[in-house]
Amino acid sequence: MSKIRWGVLGTASIALDKVIPALLKSDMLEVTAIASRDLGRARVAAERLRIPNAFGSYDQLLASSHVDVVYNPLPNHLHVPWSLRAIEAGKHVLCEKPIGLDVREAETLLAAARAHPELKVMEAFMYRFHPQWQALKAIVEGGGIGELRTVQSFFSYSNLDPEDIRNRAGMGGGGLMDIGCYDVSLSRFVFDDEPVRVVSTVELDPALGVDRLASAVLDFGRGTATFTCSTQLAPYQRVDVFGTEGRVSLEIPFNAPQDGPAKLRHDHGGETVERVFDRVDQYTRQAEAFTRSVRDDTAVPTPLEDAVANMHVIEAIFHSGRSGTWVELAQA
Repeated sequence: MSKIRWGVLGTASIALDKVIPALLKSDMLEVTAIASRDLGRARVAAERLRIPNAFGSYDQLLASSHVDVVYNPLPNHLHVPWSLRAIEAGKHVLCEKPIGLDVREAETLLAAARAHPELKVMEAFMYRFHPQWQALKAIVEGGGIGELRTVQSFFSYSNLDPEDIRNRAGMGGGGLMDIGCYDVSLSRFVFDDEPVRVVSTVELDPALGVDRLASAVLDFGRGTATFTCSTQLAPYQRVDVFGTEGRVSLEIPFNAPQDGPAKLRHDHGGETVERVFDRVDQYTRQAEAFTRSVRDDTAVPTPLEDAVANMHVIEAIFHSGRSGTWVELAQA
C-alpha cells in the first residue's frame, strides 16, 4: 500500500528534534512537506531532514496535494485555529498537547471533527504508546496491585527564559499546560475514569505571569491522584501507582530514554519484579497508530473527547487555585 503522506506546521524544536526523526523511522508513512512563516527556515529544516517540499506559509502546506496528515506542534494558542484550518482543507490532524487553551476551544475543535467524520483528529500524548505504560495499565487492570487507590506523579524542569513560549502567558504558557497536562492525563488513563472534584494550589511567577508551581488532588470517588508540576525546579519525573495489595512505579514515565532501556517496578505479595523494556521511539509508535487509523479508516487510539475531558480537569485545577476550594466536575 502507498505510504500516508505527512506535513508539519512550523519548525518547533519538538518537531525537528523528536517527532520528524521518529516519523522518518517508519515504513508506513513519509514526511512530504514542512511549513514556516519564514520560508528560509522551512528550507533549512527540509534540507536537514530531507523533506521534499518546503513552504513559506501554513496555508500553502494545507493546500498541498502532497499532504494527507498534518502534524501541528505550533504554540498552544495556535493548536485549535490551525487544526481547524487543516480540517477545513480536508486533512487528518495529529495536534500536540494540550489540545487548546481552554474547554471552549477544545469543544470547538471537537465539533469540527464530528462534522467531518471522514477525517481523523487526535491529541498527541505520546507516552501512552510506550510499552512501559501499556504494561502498567495491564497490571492495574489485571488486579496486580489489588484495588487501585491512588496515583502519585511528579514532573518538573527549570526554565527562566522570558522569550520561551512556555513562559509566555498569552501563548498558553505555564507548567500546567506544558507538563501538568501529562499528570492529569495519566491519572485519568490509569483510573480509566474522570475525577468528580479537584483541589489545588497554583503559584504564578510574578514577572512572567505563568504558573511555575502547581500541586493538585484529583478525587475519583474510589481513589485519588496527586501531582506536582513545576517549570522552576530541578528536572525530575516519576509515577507511582498504589493499590491495596501492591504498587507499580515508572522511573522515567514521560521522556522514555533513548540511550537505554525503560524500567518498571512491580511490588506485589512481598515480591518485587523489575521489567526492562527495549529502547523504542514512542513518537514513532504514536505516529504509526495514527497512520493505521487513517489508512484503515478506523477509530483513532485516543478519541478527541478524551482531550476535551483533560481540558475540563485542567480548567478546574486553575479555578481551584484561584478560589482555594474544591471544584466539582460535571459527570457525563
